[in-house]
Amino acid sequence: MAKVSAVQRDLKRRKLVKQTANRRAALKAIIKNQELPMEERFQAVLKLAKMPRNGAKDRVRNRCALTGRPRGHHRKFNISRVALRELASRGELPGVTKSSW
Repeated sequence: MAKVSAVQRDLKRRKLVKQTANRRAALKAIIKNQELPMEERFQAVLKLAKMPRNGAKDRVRNRCALTGRPRGHHRKFNISRVALRELASRGELPGVTKSSW
């Protein structure tokens, strides 16, 4: 089980990313547009730098939905490898069977 504070911090980051996504995308489009004057692009860089760092998509960490474990995350099920194996062994994941030979 992950620390509750780490899970809450990640949820807070996800919320902030949703809020700032459109504004960040607009600023990045201005920065990448070579046809705009250099001054306008530089102002966009400064505005982007003033935005909160936790609003960046890169700062979000994939975590297990059940335990909050940050590593060994399986994207298809949104759970960690440990939880995936446990649920598959119990037969609680539809269409998934644990192989044995």
